[in-house]
Amino acid sequence: MTAFSDAFRAEVLRMARKEIKGELGSLRKTVMAQRSEIAALKQDVKDLVSQVKGLHKAAARQAAPATAQAQDAEAPIRRGRRFQFKAEVLAAKREQLGLSQQSMGALLESSTLSVARWESGKAMPRAAQIEKIRAVLKMGKRQALVKLRD
Repeated sequence: MTAFSDAFRAEVLRMARKEIKGELGSLRKTVMAQRSEIAALKQDVKDLVSQVKGLHKAAARQAAPATAQAQDAEAPIRRGRRFQFKAEVLAAKREQLGLSQQSMGALLESSTLSVARWESGKAMPRAAQIEKIRAVLKMGKRQALVKLRD
């Protein structure tokens, strides 16, 4: 009887698979179609996000001049030029003061390597450092030595 039950079970499984196969075929097609639609929608969303970012940047660029004009109107009137960092000027001032790059770094509260890179033009100092450099450029030799001792 086991041979009969095994054969019967195998036949039932075969027929069930055959019926399910037809139904699954249409479901697979539907799933594939939905997946491709989802992929297309994701691409559309990505394109729209990049467009929005571009529009935000463009709006910020257009608003920046207006904001700058408003700030200029509120700011006190400055006379003279805006300070521009020049590597040669920093090196010349260091030599004039008779300082090494190490002591100039101590005076500017930065590293020796930073001073060397600024003087060679390989790097530009940040805004906070530019203010310190500006102050050092106005110093005399005695002031620099006093500040180094402190």
